[in-house]
Amino acid sequence: MGMRISLTLLLLAGLAMPAAAQGKGPKKYAVTTDRALVVTKEVLVKQGYDVVRVENSGRDYVVWYRRGHMGRGKGKGPPVRMVIHRDMDRVVFLEAPSAILVDIDVRLKL
Repeated sequence: MGMRISLTLLLLAGLAMPAAAQGKGPKKYAVTTDRALVVTKEVLVKQGYDVVRVENSGRDYVVWYRRGHMGRGKGKGPPVRMVIHRDMDRVVFLEAPSAILVDIDVRLKL
């Protein structure tokens, strides 16, 4: 009886794993790359980040930003990158923190 329960639980766990791994992936936006770049810069500055530089590398824009000192005098944070990828007629944000991506999502849907 115990073996039957163990086997049943093992089968259920095996069936549940592929379903959990089938995420939708990153969200895609039907906006121009220029609009996505402007909104990204505005959101970063609004949240207290400094945009260090923007690199254009083929179909991607790489936005380098860092945390400002926020009035504490402790210096600025290390540079972090965010990638805006152009995919056909859509824009995809890669390597973006969720706190920033939420504000970008709201601004792009306006």
